[in-house]
Amino acid sequence: MKKISLGVNIDHVATLRQARGGQVPSPSRAAREAVLGGADGITFHLREDRRHIQDHDLPAIRKACRVPLNLEMALHPAIVRIALRFRPNKVCIVPERRREVTTEGGLDAVRNQKALEKVTSGLRKRKIEVSLFIAPSKPQIRAAACSGANAIEIHTGAYANAVGRARLHELNKIRSAAQYARRLGLKVNAGHGLNYENVAAIARIPELEELNIGHSIVALAVFVGLSKAVRLMKTAIRAGRQKTRSK
Repeated sequence: MKKISLGVNIDHVATLRQARGGQVPSPSRAAREAVLGGADGITFHLREDRRHIQDHDLPAIRKACRVPLNLEMALHPAIVRIALRFRPNKVCIVPERRREVTTEGGLDAVRNQKALEKVTSGLRKRKIEVSLFIAPSKPQIRAAACSGANAIEIHTGAYANAVGRARLHELNKIRSAAQYARRLGLKVNAGHGLNYENVAAIARIPELEELNIGHSIVALAVFVGLSKAVRLMKTAIRAGRQKTRSK
């Protein structure tokens, strides 16, 4: 079975910096430390309101590490232009609302399909891989495929917030969505709300190729350091994947 990659989201490091202003802690240094801990990629969200990652962080992050860079972005013309100039390895198109604390819910790919087709085409012409951050829903997955996206990132927030049988139900929805997306030829990633306790069950889904995780890693890093926090997450993911292989 193919290895599952870990993209470490460094937005929360930038949030801490912006709480006081200045230059520390540095997102680019966080990216370097995450890679030292085994991160396979670095994820960051340049929001329209610039609440954490800033424009000047983009070249600094690129200079700091040599792993693939995944830029999360909304369907906002100014941000799209930045992505086309910056040319990250990947972009993940996400919904964005001013008052939210973090990204809430998946992108409505059905409603935004025409706009997505145009933006996706422009990004792919620049050799940028495009994924859409969507709920584990067949209509959303079909719209993602029709938009020309290379991949989807399944929003795992409902799974992460559920307990008991409700969590199992959400897990089964993610599993079914991943299988359906693969049949449509899409690469399948996942993320949101994943932590050291709940990630193993997600990692067991064989169709998943990449997990993007930020908050739980940065939270643990406060106590153990970022490199070690990343290593521990890699261990948790690997343990889940190995259980799949042993079945």
